[in-house]
Amino acid sequence: MSKKKILYVEDDESLGFLTADSLEQTYDVSHYTNGKTGFDAFCKEEFDLCILDVMLPDMDGFEIATEIRKRNQEIPIIFLSAKTMKEDRIKGLKLGADDYLVKPYSMEELTLKMEVFLNRSQKNTSKNLTTYLIGSYEFDPTNYCVSKGKEVTNLTEREAALLKFFLDNKNTVLKREKILIELWGTDDYFVGRSLDVFISRLRKVFKEEPNIRIENIPRVGFKLVLE
Repeated sequence: MSKKKILYVEDDESLGFLTADSLEQTYDVSHYTNGKTGFDAFCKEEFDLCILDVMLPDMDGFEIATEIRKRNQEIPIIFLSAKTMKEDRIKGLKLGADDYLVKPYSMEELTLKMEVFLNRSQKNTSKNLTTYLIGSYEFDPTNYCVSKGKEVTNLTEREAALLKFFLDNKNTVLKREKILIELWGTDDYFVGRSLDVFISRLRKVFKEEPNIRIENIPRVGFKLVLE
């Protein structure tokens, strides 16, 4: 079985070498120290997952993620950064990243998150998933998109997974912890903040449809209401 291909862009030579060397035991890693060079590689090759440092020469991680999402809505993206500001985490997630790890990070945490995303991608491509009708919308979980007539809204893999989880449990209260464990494999504080960002983005997708609501259930979780 061939190894999963990972695009890893990190300009810190010591950290980059150590991380790439560790990951290469399991994955096929292409390591670049320049943002522009890393993005050029993405445009020429097929990758299964991207790991991007935020602060990079020529083209920063946020810029790379923006361009990647214009070309591919599905590939998982993980940001690595020494920046701990909440605003930076939120910005990264809004750009379509699936997760954001603050340096110093443990290799165990990084590889666990990678496996969650890679396994989910494998499941989504191997199953013949049906489309969902949501009011006047149609949701295609295989291709990560919501359509209404000729209008198509592309979702990230994480947004599509969250929407599918809600639809599989529609009109049912879902505890925050259950959602977090199902989608992220953990329920820590910062992952919880990520969940709030993704729910906000899904609400915007259906904002013109009053019969589709994702309701907050105080101190419990959320409920997708379809009337």
